Amino acid sequence: MKRLFASFAILVLWALPGFAQQPAAAPPQPSTHHAVKTLPPPSADAIWADLMEGNKRFMAGKPKARQLVSLRASLASSQHPNVIVLACSDSRVAPELVFDKSLGELFVVRSAGNIADAIGVGSIEYAVEHLGSSVLVVMGHTKCGAVTAACSGEKMPSASLQTIVDKIDPAVAIAAKSAKGNELIEDAIVQNVHRSAQDVLASSEILQHFVADGKLKVIEAEYQLDSGAVVRLDKAQH
Repeated sequence: MKRLFASFAILVLWALPGFAQQPAAAPPQPSTHHAVKTLPPPSADAIWADLMEGNKRFMAGKPKARQLVSLRASLASSQHPNVIVLACSDSRVAPELVFDKSLGELFVVRSAGNIADAIGVGSIEYAVEHLGSSVLVVMGHTKCGAVTAACSGEKMPSASLQTIVDKIDPAVAIAAKSAKGNELIEDAIVQNVHRSAQDVLASSEILQHFVADGKLKVIEAEYQLDSGAVVRLDKAQH
């Protein structure tokens, strides 16, 4: 009975005006729209130029206005910072302010003397491998207390503080070959930035791999406390 009813229904529909003349549905046509191509990440030079523009705004006291509430909401599910900054913990050296950046733009690792232990290196590896960061800025600063302590040659009052000084001592030894007094401190600060950048790479096969593949650029810099300027130290080397 059910089959008979179904056949009858088909005959009724077929008899309706215009139904039999309906053409078969056309097969779907391929879309003429191309898939949106993912833009390649900016070059290291372009990223550095952008950081310098932000530093100029910081120096002039004219930071960008930002809608932090909506920006915070947009970043709640993911982050993709182009830049990692290894900087000193000094309260006067805040990379987000120095480069006039906001939420989601910088992946910052900080320690006294802008040096990285295993945890710091692991944090940098995470940013490179999982977040897609392609530039690492190792940034020291003038009048660095950690470097000054290392230059003093004095024994530190705790083992933890001595660990920091011990890490900086090789840079001081290099600077001491050609500088004394206040010049020693400044030269040691520069040497410490260079040594810190070298040490980070030397202790990480992951970072070495990304550098070799051209996917990570390491930039050395120094923040000037008096002027607010960030000066690139490795420019002549590249």
